Amino acid sequence: MKPIWIVDDDESIRWVLEKALARENLATRSFANAREAMDALKTGTPQVLVSDIRMPGETGLELLQTVKASHPGLPVIIITAFSDLDSAVAAFQGGAFEYLAKPFDLDKAVELIRRALEESLREASVEQVTADTPEILGQAPAMQDVFRAIGRLSQSNVTVLITGESGSGKELVARALHKHSPRAAQPFIALNTAAIPKDLLESELFGHERGAFTGAQVSRRGRFEQAEGGTLFLDEIGDMPFDLQTRLLRVLSDGHFYRVGGHQPLKANVRVIAATHQNLEQRVKEGLFREDLFHRLNVIRLRLPSLRERREDIPLLTRHFLGQSAKQLGVEAKRMSESAMQFLATRDLPGNVRQLENLCNWITVMAPGQTVEIKDLPQDLIEEQGIEPGAPTMSVTIVGAALAPQVGALPPLDAPVGGVHAHGALLAPPAGVAEHLSGNGADKENWLSLLESEAAQMLSTGQPEVMDALGRQFESTLIKVALKHTHGRKNDAAVRLGIGRNTITRKIQELGISGAKDD
Repeated sequence: MKPIWIVDDDESIRWVLEKALARENLATRSFANAREAMDALKTGTPQVLVSDIRMPGETGLELLQTVKASHPGLPVIIITAFSDLDSAVAAFQGGAFEYLAKPFDLDKAVELIRRALEESLREASVEQVTADTPEILGQAPAMQDVFRAIGRLSQSNVTVLITGESGSGKELVARALHKHSPRAAQPFIALNTAAIPKDLLESELFGHERGAFTGAQVSRRGRFEQAEGGTLFLDEIGDMPFDLQTRLLRVLSDGHFYRVGGHQPLKANVRVIAATHQNLEQRVKEGLFREDLFHRLNVIRLRLPSLRERREDIPLLTRHFLGQSAKQLGVEAKRMSESAMQFLATRDLPGNVRQLENLCNWITVMAPGQTVEIKDLPQDLIEEQGIEPGAPTMSVTIVGAALAPQVGALPPLDAPVGGVHAHGALLAPPAGVAEHLSGNGADKENWLSLLESEAAQMLSTGQPEVMDALGRQFESTLIKVALKHTHGRKNDAAVRLGIGRNTITRKIQELGISGAKDD
């Protein structure tokens, strides 16, 4: 971690802050004037900069301007006398993180510097992740639609509402919209409105004046001021308290707001991007969300697909997250076996991309070998059925020429026919069995007894190659159902069935199945 720079012409102030920060095991570097600090910025940067306003030569405001021009994310704390409050306002307009009013309480000063330090480290972490990794990964058609939308919106300042399930990557999309916009050089500020207590959220958004409420010992900028000229991302907007929705609507309508306890209107030059996993139309009907605010936010709506809708991206994302996790831990990246990858692609993963990333972190730490098999995955993932109670899944393992039923080994296909998986071959009920299973109220557990009857009849009549005949019917039916489910997309069907793309291509040719197309 880089040191904290202290810039003040008063040696006693520098000495006191140095000693207080040393007790907190924080490194410091001191300067007697702004010019020395400006020269030092040519060869290095601090983690946080603390500067007096009034000094011989260049002022603290001039130093602030220099810092923000070259290091916009660097938190700067301005020290000022009570008689310099106009200067403090100017400091905030120039992008200062906070100010200390003389005479200041030393413990409060250290607390403020620690807050600035946390902000600096958090921003540095985000920048590192952004620099080291692609913004968003995805080859599925649904994700290509999202990429096209980001491209169309790149030069616009229009308000965007991003919808999608939790963990689907809404903040990544918001960051991409900001990065490719004319505001890219200005701050991107994110706030999860559901994570902030209701009584603190107003101050968090709009800031507060000194003495506005108990504990407000100094004025504080809110997220709107911090995002000045840039983008403010409001996550989980559907959970915003109703009374605060009115204040947000006013900002979106006329671009002005007031700090808590303040009487001076402040201008907000901010692009707002909101996100929610909730159905805002339904919340409007229930009286939980203002209809006029909904229409203000819903200028452009961008829906993110769930991971279930882009299963073909699971191998790509898995390899990326395994590599990312290995890099963070300084170890060799784990590899998924083909069967494990196919198995993973059949999982619903309700936590979406975030859950997959967490799973890859778990695999990197807990999986015993470099090549990860199904048995190496978390037990709850292996045992998870992902179906409604009362509709058990059946799988069939081929051992030689025998059929051995196993209950709950693999998840069902999203199809009207009960899914059956075989290691090395695909099986699906023949036509008569399929019709029986698709009937209303049919007991799907009875299909094995129907299969047994069909096989017994064929054997009793001396029909040759019973295994091959039934197997071809099984495979043909299941592939047709999968193609119907994926609207003929062959590669997508292969992922849903848990087989390779070459395998499904070969089966389609062997079985004479029509209607398949490349994705």
